[in-house]
Amino acid sequence: MEDHDAGAGAPEVGVSRGSPTPSGQASPSTGRYGRQVQPWSGNGQAGDTSHDHKGQNGPHQNGKPKKRRKRRRGRKVFARDETRPLAAGASVPAANEAPAARPPQPAAYAPPPSAPPRPGQGACTPPPLQELPVFAALDLGTNNCRLLVAVPTRHGQFRVIDAFSRIVRLGEGLTANGRLGDAAMDRAVEALKICGDKLRNRKVRKARLIATEACRTAANGVEFLERVEREAGLKLEIIDRQTEARLAVSGCGSLVERDTQGVVLFDIGGGSSEIALIDLTGQRSPRLANHIVSWTSLPVGVVSLAERFGGRTVTREIFGAMVEDVAMRLRAFDGRDRLSHLLASPKFHLLGTSGTVTTLAGVHLDLERYDRRRVDGLWMDRDSVDRMVEKLVGWDFQQRVANPCIGADRADLVLAGCAILEAIRAVWPSERLRVADRGLREGILSELMADDGVWRRGRA
Repeated sequence: MEDHDAGAGAPEVGVSRGSPTPSGQASPSTGRYGRQVQPWSGNGQAGDTSHDHKGQNGPHQNGKPKKRRKRRRGRKVFARDETRPLAAGASVPAANEAPAARPPQPAAYAPPPSAPPRPGQGACTPPPLQELPVFAALDLGTNNCRLLVAVPTRHGQFRVIDAFSRIVRLGEGLTANGRLGDAAMDRAVEALKICGDKLRNRKVRKARLIATEACRTAANGVEFLERVEREAGLKLEIIDRQTEARLAVSGCGSLVERDTQGVVLFDIGGGSSEIALIDLTGQRSPRLANHIVSWTSLPVGVVSLAERFGGRTVTREIFGAMVEDVAMRLRAFDGRDRLSHLLASPKFHLLGTSGTVTTLAGVHLDLERYDRRRVDGLWMDRDSVDRMVEKLVGWDFQQRVANPCIGADRADLVLAGCAILEAIRAVWPSERLRVADRGLREGILSELMADDGVWRRGRA
């Protein structure tokens, strides 16, 4: 089951998945095919990441390197056979290190390069892609397993060079049993093996591999991650809810415009929902997370809510009960009024990052196929959100399955997500909602790159 977010195929995000990768062979990889697995950790040195450059330079004719054809952005170009490898790998932070106290400036997807400068303009030429350090972020959630691999570009931005996303439903049955199920763990491990292969095939300078609510709350969560290390060769860390909320803010910072005064950012996950209140009325810092004045993590997400109330057949009464369940939890949030002075301002808005809001956006746009380029950053007004929620509540299960932006994988979860969204909108009413198809992984990448100093040193 492939997710419809940027990681599922992502030809539209930065550099496509089919972009040139470092030449050479991968280091010892997963054990699925009888090969030795060397643990690859976001919290330690990767396995053998050396690359074999044999055969990189072909025969010479007339004293000149042989030319070869290479495709770039749909054009035929010629390139010399003198490609240099990616920057050498380096050790990564230990698993027990505390998260950075001050999140770095949020990163954004790099836009396509502009036209080259005219002679005399004195613009600097960016280094070739092969020379840039590679960073990776993996997020194993209650519903999804997602990976992003990227290189830094201009200050505060990065370009995605590889991605993966799959719906694994790791938290299936967790609400009832308190444990991760065997089938759910098997699905997650298979997805993580693919991620492990991708990481070992590159010289990754730094990475962070995280697990969230399902592994936080499951009685066998730690035991499962030990299995992941044995079978997939990946060492994941379980992050706390505050770190999860902060990473979501860091990942979405570029969608908050300069004149904004207040934002309620929410991330509706599979097993939990993180909410951050952001006050920007003072002097604006480039680090959006510095402006968080209050936050909460509700121990309820689309998977856990749908399992308790049902996701296939959802009457209006059941939907109302789901909304009230979430509203009750929000009433217990002491810091919910910290932005009350801004709610009436036209410069206040909601910012949602989750499959729920991206699905609503896709239905709103009447897309025949989910398109991240049209969804990420989309503004929806209050009436549009009302209409989309009303439409989905009125659909039966088969109608939800038939919609290309929902499909069978999300059809039993989307109304639980809408219920969480409605409870949030009731507490923080806003005329505008901005949709973000980005989140934790982007936040991780921005922090890793800032901590490494790649933007300070002007490498990108």
